[in-house]
Amino acid sequence: MNQNVGTVDRVIRIVAGLAILSLAFIGPQSAWAYLGLVPLLTGLIGWCPPYALLGINTCRRKEVPDGTDGRACCGEN
Repeated sequence: MNQNVGTVDRVIRIVAGLAILSLAFIGPQSAWAYLGLVPLLTGLIGWCPPYALLGINTCRRKEVPDGTDGRACCGEN
């Protein structure tokens, strides 16, 4: 399971997840707010199942000395 969620994407997911999850405790206090766990967990883990299915990867590419490109945040070479 390689990471497919970049740094900016992860921060946005964590903030959004916490904001949505907070609605379970303040505001309308709806059980639907627990859906905020999905973006929170994908942000913390760095892997998103729909991204994997669709072949999306928001990790930055980094040039490595041998001329190939690797993933800066994903550890792939």
